[in-house]
Amino acid sequence: MSAYESAFARTDVGTIEIKTIPAARLLVSQSDNSYFEANNGLFRPLFRYIQANDIAMTTPVEAAIEPGTMYFYVGSDYADLELKDTDEVTIIEVSERTVLSLGVRGGYSAKNFNSAQARLLTYLSEQDKWIATGPARAIYWNS
Repeated sequence: MSAYESAFARTDVGTIEIKTIPAARLLVSQSDNSYFEANNGLFRPLFRYIQANDIAMTTPVEAAIEPGTMYFYVGSDYADLELKDTDEVTIIEVSERTVLSLGVRGGYSAKNFNSAQARLLTYLSEQDKWIATGPARAIYWNS
């Protein structure tokens, strides 16, 4: 079990579910490259930012693939902390979101992401209640 605060519950491996992700404050690092090309280059500025501002790590880490964007959730203990954008990190507020979520296990690779995305798109194509309103994102847990 992780000692980090979780922004929301993870989806069990092998499960596809509709879930609501609560409104949150996010720290954002972005690249012109794909997420899988820029991963460490995205993580480092965020890590330096949370260290400089004495903010605890949280889980999960969220990633948009094209262009590569990494999101750190700001924990509830820091909700009122005044945070400022830097040249490398932007602070955003996101509203509650309803998402289609698939729990998978494996390395953080384009191949694994593409396989999971294909399963989600198949699920969506086989029902008529939900539609995609944006590209798939990766949600990474540290375990």
